[in-house]
Amino acid sequence: MQCPRCQNNGSRVVDSRPADDNKAIRRRRECEKCGFRFTTFERLEQPPILVVKKNGTREEFSREKLLRGLRRAFEKRPVTAEEQERIVNRVEYKIRDHGDSEIRSTKIGEYVMEELADLDDVAYIRFASVYRQFKDIEVFMKEMQELEKKRKDH
Repeated sequence: MQCPRCQNNGSRVVDSRPADDNKAIRRRRECEKCGFRFTTFERLEQPPILVVKKNGTREEFSREKLLRGLRRAFEKRPVTAEEQERIVNRVEYKIRDHGDSEIRSTKIGEYVMEELADLDDVAYIRFASVYRQFKDIEVFMKEMQELEKKRKDH
């Protein structure tokens, strides 16, 4: 494993432990040359899932892209990076449980919205504004009413 500080290819594992509900292994490593410590994750390689976008194009599902979107939604909100990672994990599990090699981006958006509805109203609205492409205040207000209705139903 290449050291992120000095790019040396030699490192040793200092600590290993399960991560992401036993779906990954977190390893602490130490560079043999400069002593820098860093973390790596080892995951089972899954077959790729293609996301069918609204315009019909397809691209490979990306955990990192989903996490970037969540980070924007949670900007300046009291939700930890670890909780955001857990959301991505739960959404990815739902996508893989879907069973197909392709999934519509709208379905992924719905999975994310389900996660955000109970966690943080502001993040929910931020994500929804991009995902649902709010065009005016009426659409925004309708989404707010839907969120309030979901709250009362729980």
